[in-house]
Amino acid sequence: MSQKLKVVTIGGGSSYTPELLEGFLKRYHELPVSELWLVDVEGGKEKLDIIHALCERMVEKAGVPMKVFKTLDRREALRDADFVTTQLRVGQLKAREKDERIPLSHGYLGQETNGAGGLFKGLRTIPVIFDIIKDVQELCPNAWVINFTNPAGMVTEAVYRHTNFKRFIGVCNIPIGMKMFITDVLNLSEKDDLSIDLFGLNHMVFIRDVLVNGKSRFAELIDGVASGTLTANSVKNIFDLPFSEGLIRSLNLIPCSYLLYYFKTKEMLAIEMGEYYKGGARAQVVQKVEKQLFELYKNPDLNVKPKELEQRGGAYYSDAACEVINAIYNDKQAEHYVNFPHNGHVDNIPADWAVEMTAILGRDGAKPHPRLTHFDDKVLGLIHTIKAFEIQASHAALSGNINDVELAMNLSPLIGSDKDAEILAREMILAHEEWLPNFAATVEKLKK
Repeated sequence: MSQKLKVVTIGGGSSYTPELLEGFLKRYHELPVSELWLVDVEGGKEKLDIIHALCERMVEKAGVPMKVFKTLDRREALRDADFVTTQLRVGQLKAREKDERIPLSHGYLGQETNGAGGLFKGLRTIPVIFDIIKDVQELCPNAWVINFTNPAGMVTEAVYRHTNFKRFIGVCNIPIGMKMFITDVLNLSEKDDLSIDLFGLNHMVFIRDVLVNGKSRFAELIDGVASGTLTANSVKNIFDLPFSEGLIRSLNLIPCSYLLYYFKTKEMLAIEMGEYYKGGARAQVVQKVEKQLFELYKNPDLNVKPKELEQRGGAYYSDAACEVINAIYNDKQAEHYVNFPHNGHVDNIPADWAVEMTAILGRDGAKPHPRLTHFDDKVLGLIHTIKAFEIQASHAALSGNINDVELAMNLSPLIGSDKDAEILAREMILAHEEWLPNFAATVEKLKK
C-alpha cells in the first residue's frame, strides 16, 4: 500500500456519507485516509455539493490532514484508488417508490430487496456496478470494492458469476445490528470477545451460535427471542413483529428481521397494503427523512454527523464499511459478516455461490470462518429458493430479456402467480425504462 490512502465513494451525495466520514475520522490513527473522493451523477449534484461542504467542515473540526474531493467524473476519481465504496441508488428514491407501489397495486409485497421490487432494483443496479468494475480494472486494478448498494446479495452473486473481478465484498448493516442487539442484551463490554456463527444469504441470515469469551451464550438468547422478551429487529425500515415462539424453538436459530417476509408473508402484506391504501410507502417516509436531513446538512455551523441520520434504515452501514476497509488495510484477520463466494468451504451448498456468513478478513479479503463448514439443513430449502431467484435475476439484468425477468419473478416465493408475474414484469419494465438501457429492445416490443 502507498503512503497515500485514497478512498472513492460512488454515490457520494448519499445522506449516509457523513456517517462514512465519521467512521474514517474515528479510525484515522490506524486508517489514515489522505484523500476521500465523493462521486455522483448529474441528477445528484445538488446533494453532492451539500454533502461535500459538510464533510469539509467535519474534517476541519477533526483536525486531520484529509482532503475531500467532489466530482461527477467517476474515472477521474478512480485513478490509483486503494478502496472504492459503492452506495448508489439508480433512479434515486423515485425509482424505489415504483418498486414498492407497483407490486402493492397488484396485491404483492413491495420491498427494495425482496420480491418484484428487489428484482427491479437489481436489474437497474447490476449493469451500473459492472461499468464501475470495468473502470476499476483499468484505473485502479489493486483496489478493493466494498459494496453496500442493495440488493447486496444479488449484486455480489452477479459480480462473481459474470465478471472475473475478485476484489469485491458485499456489506450489509443487518448482521451489525444483530451483533449490537446481542451486545446490549448480554451486557457485554469492549473487553469481551464476541464471536457469532451467522450464515445464509443477504437479508436472509440466521444465527446458530453466540460465543462470549469462548463460551456459548446461545441458549439464553434463543429463550429470550422465543418467549418474546427480546426482539432481534434492528432495522428502522421493517415493521416490527415478533416471530412465533413455536417457530424459534423448532428452528433453534435466530432469524434476521427480513425473514418476516417469508415466515409472516400474510401479516407483512396486510400491513403494507394498509399503508399503501392510506397513500404511503416506505420510499415516501425515506424521502421526507432525506429532505429533513439535507436541510440540516446545509447549516454552515453543522460540523458533525447529526443524530437524525439514524432514522434512516441503514444505520451502521458505514461503520461496517469502515471496519471492513480497516481489517483489509491493516491485515487484521478479524471476524466480520459479509457477502462473498465461499468457494466450496460450506459442504452442503454449491461451491460457486456467494453467501453472507461469518468471515475472517485480512489483506487477502474474506475467508469463511473455519467453524462454519455446514449450513443448517432445516433452512436449506428456503436458502436454495432465494439463491435460484438471485442467480436468475443476475442473468436477466445482463440479457435484457423479458422471459428472464418473468422466470426470476416466478422463482420468488413472494409472487406465487405466473399470470401476475407476467403483468408485473411488463408494467415494471415500462415504468423503469429510463434506468434499464439493456432492455431497450424489450421496451420497444412492449410498446408496440
